Formats: sequence, structure tokens, C-alpha cells
Amino acid sequence: MKILVVDDESSICRALTEILEYEGYDVLTAETGKQALSVIKESINNLDLVFCDIKMPGMDGIEVLEKSQEINSDLPFVMISGHADIETAVECIKKGAYDFLEKPLDLNRVLIAVRNATDKTTLLKETKKLRKKIFKTNDIIGESPTIKKIKEMIDRVAPTEARVLITGSNGTGKELVARWLHEKSLRASAPFVEVNCAAIPSELIESELFGHEKGSFTSAIKQHKGKFEQAEGGTIFLDEIGDMSLSAQAKVLRVLQENKISRVGGDKSIDVNVRVFAATNKNLPEEIAKGNFREDLYHRLSVIIMHVPPLAERIEDIPLLANHFIDLICTEQNSPKPEIEKTAVDELQKLPWTGNVREFRNVIERLIILCNKKITANDVKLFAMPLI
Repeated sequence: MKILVVDDESSICRALTEILEYEGYDVLTAETGKQALSVIKESINNLDLVFCDIKMPGMDGIEVLEKSQEINSDLPFVMISGHADIETAVECIKKGAYDFLEKPLDLNRVLIAVRNATDKTTLLKETKKLRKKIFKTNDIIGESPTIKKIKEMIDRVAPTEARVLITGSNGTGKELVARWLHEKSLRASAPFVEVNCAAIPSELIESELFGHEKGSFTSAIKQHKGKFEQAEGGTIFLDEIGDMSLSAQAKVLRVLQENKISRVGGDKSIDVNVRVFAATNKNLPEEIAKGNFREDLYHRLSVIIMHVPPLAERIEDIPLLANHFIDLICTEQNSPKPEIEKTAVDELQKLPWTGNVREFRNVIERLIILCNKKITANDVKLFAMPLI
């Protein structure tokens, strides 16, 4: 573990270095803010913690903290001051410092600060690894023109605050597009809350979305925060919004217009800050014509419209998808990976795939289980569509 000590007093630098090296840490030192930032830039992926004095000539410790946040926002800072007061401590914490120590330094406080800060660093690194693993597992696989266009749109739209309506048949990967939009947005560190509007009974959808107050209905034994409040600062994904009741649509429209919600049984407006993505497998203009969907809500949701094509329209992606799911499923099940013959892939490309990528994954899993070391064209004919 590598720690940087920043202090214009060489005696403090020496004392801290001796303490930390005795405990087995690798220590770097800097006597000015400029030197500190230079070390932070050079060691961007190898530095675990910074002890930084506040009162220094030239660039003070708070300025070093602020500029460091632009280089590596995850790097924990423990601020040190011989002129400590509560206001200074609060300012440091507000600007992103992990802890605050007063001079003269207490050995135990130093070691506790190191332990706590390194625990935080370890958790952040593990979280990042897990996030990468999750999103590698749930990557958008394909090099067809339509998939390339979707990936380009995600990169362009994600950093904005625009609402997105995602259309496409069941099983095409609409939720995956929504998750990637969130992951590449400025809200990525905040919650991503999914609501399947088709799976919630119409009489409960308002409570699920907006929450309820205790006693607002028979089973409301305590206050409940709805999905909009749970997604505060992040993203809410309204899946199958075409199945939402008209009364719930009216309330969602109000949220989009005013950025406020009211819990069921409550009379207080609550401010919410969420980005809204929606998805549907229905033709919403047709549903509007039938009176099943509000036109004003449609226009609010469809700032950007992204259509996810069915698998049958991008069969050139099937070889990539087959290898991806073989790797993924065999890793999950800790089983040997079978080879898939080109003729087997050719057979997979001939199938209708009415269930799209979801159905395709299930078929690959079936073939892995039922076949031997190789997946052949005959295996595909036998097992891929057993009901046909």
C-alpha cells in the first residue's frame, strides 16, 4: 500500500514517514502542493491515501484536495492542521476529504485514519471490479449496423439529461440498453431503479411508484417510499409502460412536468430529481389512437426514441452471441466449454427467433447441457426448437 505525505514541515514528513514505514506502508513525500499534484498524477493508479497539511505556502492543502479530485476522485485525503477549528474541518469534509487530524499528531489516530481510509479504498476498488464484471456480463453483443448505431446513440445520449423511450419486441434487450444509458451517464453512481409496469396490479401501481403514507389503505401499516423516491439522484426505468393505467399515467406526467410526487394518502408534495427511461413492446401511437395511452405523456417520454431490432433482423450477430453465451453459461455453471461448429451456427441463423435474444440464450444453454464436446448442426436441428 502506497501513502503520500504532504507537509512543508520536514519534521512532520519525517515523523509520519517513520510511523507509516514501521507499519509496513510504502511512503512518498512532498513539501509543496505542486509537488504533491505531480506525484498524484504520476501515481494515479498506485496511490492509496494522502496525508495533506492545510497551511502551506503557495498552494494550500484545500486547493491540493480540490485539484486532486479532478485527477482521481476516489483517492482518500486525510487533512492535517495545526490551527484546527470546526469550520475548517467541515469545509475539508464537504470538499471530499475522508478525515481530519489536528497537530500534534496522535499515533493511534493516525493508524486508525489509515485503516479506515484503506478499508474505503479497498471497497471502492472491489465495487469497481464488480461493476465491470456485471457490465461485461451484460454487454451489448453485436457488430451489425443496427447494433453499432444503438451503441453510438448510447454514447451520445447517456451524458445528457434527455428522457429516452426504448421500443422493441420482448426479449430484444431493452432493459440492457436502459442500464447502459444509466451506466454511461453522469448519474451512474446513483441508483438505477427498474419498475415492470405490466407485473404490478393496476390498483397498486401508484403506491409502488409514488409510495404511501401509513394508514392510507388497509394493508398500509407503515410509510413506504415509492420507486421515484428510491431512485433519487439516479434513474428510474419504467419497463412496459404501455401497460400502465391511465390514472397512473396522469401522475407520471405530473412528475415529469413538475419534478414532484405525492404519496398515496398524503397531501405533501415531495421534490424528486430522477432521470426517466421508459420501454414498451407496444406501438404507442396506435395505443393513443385507441385511447389507451396519453398523447401528452408520450411526447414527454420520447425526447429520444431508440428502437432495439429483433434478432431475426441482425442474424450476422448470431456467431458473436453464440460464443458470448457459451463463455458466460459455462463460467456460471463451472462446466467445460463445448466447441460450436460453423454449420451449427449456420443452422442457428436459419431459425425464426420469435423470442429474440432471451430465447437464443435459453437455446444455447439447452445445447450446452444436451450436447457432447461439440455442438453440431444436427444438435441444433434436434434440440433448438423441440416444439417445431
